[in-house]
Amino acid sequence: MIILGIDTSCDDTSAALLEDGKKILSNVVHSQIKLHHPYGGVVPELASREHLKNIMTVVRESLREAGIKMGAIDGIAVTVGPGLVGSLLIGLYYSKAVAFVHGIPFMAINHLEGHILSIFLEDEVPVFPFVALTVSGGHTSLYHVKGYGSYTLLGQTLDDAAGEAFDKVAKMLGLGYPGGEAIEKLGQNGSADKVNFPRAYMTKESLDFSFSGLKTAVSLYIKKWRGSKTLSSDVTVADIAASFQEAVVDVLVTRVMSARKKVNSPAAVVTGGVACNNRLRAKLMLAATEKDIPVYFPRPCFCTDNGAMIALAGYHRFLNGESAPLSMDVRSRFPISDLSPIH
Repeated sequence: MIILGIDTSCDDTSAALLEDGKKILSNVVHSQIKLHHPYGGVVPELASREHLKNIMTVVRESLREAGIKMGAIDGIAVTVGPGLVGSLLIGLYYSKAVAFVHGIPFMAINHLEGHILSIFLEDEVPVFPFVALTVSGGHTSLYHVKGYGSYTLLGQTLDDAAGEAFDKVAKMLGLGYPGGEAIEKLGQNGSADKVNFPRAYMTKESLDFSFSGLKTAVSLYIKKWRGSKTLSSDVTVADIAASFQEAVVDVLVTRVMSARKKVNSPAAVVTGGVACNNRLRAKLMLAATEKDIPVYFPRPCFCTDNGAMIALAGYHRFLNGESAPLSMDVRSRFPISDLSPIH
């Protein structure tokens, strides 16, 4: 069974072909980083125009790499939310057109389910149940994953997502976009304990996140730092970046380990763009090793937005007999709790 997966949820135009839910025949991603770099973040209008410009080329390249013609695929899986409405519409309407012309069923996929299941694109995979952290520029959420299609929300950000905080702090420091990569790179030359930024843990029982207070604390510190000759001579930009990154990582690691303990999960999975962060990987692996808990990370190309994870989610939905009507629309907000279970 061959599934075409398409994702245009934010600023990457991606398409992939997946065979039997495991073999990746192709995975093509067109990045818009250069386009949005001057603005320090994604500009929705520019993102949707770029998707419109590139989606046909990306899908054709995916088919070419796989050596497959459109009429040979069994189904199309496309992200319908959550994400930027203008961007989502490009992927959905393209998929509808192809499905109609070729008589191919298509599945409407939740972007977050794609991230959660992305770990199953790897050779080493966890067994159900496990705790999953999806952490990116738009999402920071913890789930108890009991099986394909069975996801219980344990905690989520109450304001900024972790990746969003990285981008905003990077912009404050003049480091450019994307912020996560810039801060991690610069932070390697700094001291993570130079500035004691706050860690927001909410209540003791809560598994929710909050990064707006940390972002404000960094903003106030930078203003103070730039206005003080003594402070600016003692603390470098790299120190600020490293200290900020450490504060975010500490919260993420603590929450993952708390969630695992709360539901007595035998394993943890971390996905999404921020899962590429090497400091997060190292610190969580250390914390998990002390508890003899395995932790799984997808390789970086499957952490960021990609069509392969959407194809995988679509594969399992297709096996469950699901398909979407041509009247399907996008959803900027799409709680994973709204998903139908996979039996």
